[in-house]
Amino acid sequence: MSEEFSVDEMYMGMALREAERGAAEGEVPCGAVIVKDDLVIGKAHNQTEMLKDPTAHAEILAITQAAAELENWRLTDAVMYVTKEPCPMCAGAIVLARIKKVVWAVDDPKRGGARSKFEILDHTDLNHRVEMESGVLHDECKALLQGFFRARRAENKATAPE
Repeated sequence: MSEEFSVDEMYMGMALREAERGAAEGEVPCGAVIVKDDLVIGKAHNQTEMLKDPTAHAEILAITQAAAELENWRLTDAVMYVTKEPCPMCAGAIVLARIKKVVWAVDDPKRGGARSKFEILDHTDLNHRVEMESGVLHDECKALLQGFFRARRAENKATAPE
């Protein structure tokens, strides 16, 4: 990577720091940042374990913050940066919030709701289509996810009854 960071890399770096916070709390390390007019209006990491809430994904929490910041549920012209491709639930929320573009680092071929498994963000039957870009800070975000799940598997193996 060059010494100069792009704007996308800068905001994805913020999302990565959110994901690292989540990992430190035992959450699946996914972080999201929402930007509008060069201002961060929402940022979060997964909190499903802490809140005991299956909807407490980074994207959903960041959308809630951004809507509160703008005092409007329509996040028109906002861009979301997220470390992993949004799941179907989050992709649906992104469409409903009218987010202009989503930039993610790592595809999710098993559960991706944007493009890899389900194509929700630009589905022709929906009333809004979202621009997409993937691969920004891919290696860094992938390493965090893989390290987290490797450690989790090792913990589960160590605590499994013999």
